[in-house]
Amino acid sequence: MKHPLIKVDEIPENGTKLVEFFGREVHVYKTNGKPRAVANTCLHFGGPLSCQDGKFVCAWHGAEFALEDGSRLQGPAPSNSRLMFLSTVVEDGVLNYIWGE
Repeated sequence: MKHPLIKVDEIPENGTKLVEFFGREVHVYKTNGKPRAVANTCLHFGGPLSCQDGKFVCAWHGAEFALEDGSRLQGPAPSNSRLMFLSTVVEDGVLNYIWGE
C-alpha cells in the first residue's frame, strides 16, 4: 500500500517543506539529492521541529537532530534517540509513503 506525500519537484533543494500526513505533519526534504520524510515531532516531549542551520531544532526546548539520519545532536532528548523517518519510494515523480510492501 502507498500514500502520496508530495511531488518530488515541489521539495525544496534547501530546507524542508511541511506536508500533512494522516492528521499530523512531516518534514519532506532532500539529503544528497535523495527525498526524505521525517515526523515533525521532537523525541523529548513531542514538540514541533523547524529546520535551522542544517539541522532540526525543537521549538519547545531546543533539542537538535541531524538532517542526514535524525540522530540527536544535543538537548534534552535522550542521547541515543533518532527521529522517526517514514518509509518512502519515488514513483512517477511523486514521493509516496509505503507500508506492508
